[in-house]
Amino acid sequence: MVTGPLKGQVDKVWDAFWSGGIANPVEVIEQITYLLFIKRLDELHTKAEKQAARFGDAIDDPIFPDGYDSDLPGRRPYRDLRWSVFTNYAPAEMFEIVSEHVFPWLRQLGTEGSSYARNMRDARFTIPTPALLTKVVDLLADIPMDDRDTKGDIYEYMLMKLSTSGTNGQFRTARHIIQLMVDMQQPRPDDRIIDPAVGTAGFLVAAEEYVRAHHPEIWTDAATRAHFNGPMFTGYDSDASMARIASMNMLLHGVENPTIERADSLSEGHPGLDEYTLVLANPPFAGSLDDETVSKDLQKVVKTRKTELLFLVLMIRMLRNGGRAAVIVPEGVLFGSSNAHKAVRKLLVDDHKLDAVIKLPSGTFKPYTGVSTAILLFTKTSSGGTDHVWFYDVRADGMTLDDKRTPIEANDLPDVLARWRSVVSSPTPVAEPVEAAQPAEPVEASQSVAELVEVAELVEASEYTRPRTAQSFMVPRQEIVDNGYDLSLNRYKEIEVEEVEHRSPLEILDELDALEVEIQDGLKRLREMLA
Repeated sequence: MVTGPLKGQVDKVWDAFWSGGIANPVEVIEQITYLLFIKRLDELHTKAEKQAARFGDAIDDPIFPDGYDSDLPGRRPYRDLRWSVFTNYAPAEMFEIVSEHVFPWLRQLGTEGSSYARNMRDARFTIPTPALLTKVVDLLADIPMDDRDTKGDIYEYMLMKLSTSGTNGQFRTARHIIQLMVDMQQPRPDDRIIDPAVGTAGFLVAAEEYVRAHHPEIWTDAATRAHFNGPMFTGYDSDASMARIASMNMLLHGVENPTIERADSLSEGHPGLDEYTLVLANPPFAGSLDDETVSKDLQKVVKTRKTELLFLVLMIRMLRNGGRAAVIVPEGVLFGSSNAHKAVRKLLVDDHKLDAVIKLPSGTFKPYTGVSTAILLFTKTSSGGTDHVWFYDVRADGMTLDDKRTPIEANDLPDVLARWRSVVSSPTPVAEPVEAAQPAEPVEASQSVAELVEVAELVEASEYTRPRTAQSFMVPRQEIVDNGYDLSLNRYKEIEVEEVEHRSPLEILDELDALEVEIQDGLKRLREMLA
């Protein structure tokens, strides 16, 4: 998390754009991302130069080759396009280099036909003056960008500036919620991961960071490395700016050639079927779409125009059998009474394996929206498999539930992960629940997955034994079917009500009579004193 002096430096960059006349937060982030991207390319080239010098070799496929950027008058050597070079020129010349040479070159980068090349085709430099460019460049130069975590924190903090949802209902998903979903699904090196509403690629970035941290063996095999840098990650977004930011964000995080496409996932050209092994997403809650814009094969499965339902159907269809998903849905999906709502829930429970329903606090997505949400975890089987569904009622996520969303100590998310680990490793469930067990020892959010697994072994003998009054519990499939496939936690949660013994009405009336006599006596004495 960005705090203290670093936060102040980022705020200065942001304020410089606003005072310079760029008030659209998406445009600000896009321009900053371009500059960070250019700076990162120079860093990568410098690293390659040092490595080549160490071994006395030439650089294979250099980012900044020898020669000039064109054959036209006013051409520049590629060397001038490097951040470490053009930032030393006078403001006017630097502005000319960036606007007339660096950006045209950026649009030509990438393999011909790649998603990066398609997304960057429309990249535009919109910083209006040399003075603003110079100020922003100087501010960015003062921000340490060498550490991967610091870089990610800075970028995440800038994304927080997107404080209003878009016209299609999209809004930023907090990093700690993304991290929980990724940790629960544990991406593997052989996965093919997709976010059909990719936004700025927060889920894909978290997934690649998980794989880096937990599977260092990916760097020892050429085929695995090639998979990681290409087909492992796919994202779709209907907004061109988001697709460009997502492409650069992935490259800034070290993924060289992911598939990030500008496309409407719900249209006829939606992502391929049965291709992916993991879906991580927070699709937009836009209400209804026009029938003409929705893929007909999706509407054959469920007749609806609700985007949250259509996205769920799409995610099921794009997964291979055995593929898994973690997706955020508005709470209405869990209990909506329309035929479409019931059909989608029935599809998850009967035709596939619904694993978990994790209810999030209603303020989780403030300041963007106060809509209550939940995380659904499911596995595509095409042959059923739902036995029990795990429910968890998250009451605190480590942040206040108001618009400010400031950190607090109360946090159920480590407990969610620890208990989920125990669910995954649980033996065959017992028939009857037992008395409520003692709560687990507090779990620190900074603990590693290995430590969380160890904690999970201490949590309970099995989540299947927890009573319905607990914060998490299991519900058998047949009970869900008998309740019309209702997946709302409150349908199954039992509330403990303490028996309170009240005084009898006559006793209360007698007490009121005594008070009335006392009041009248006091008034009588007051009159006597005033007489």
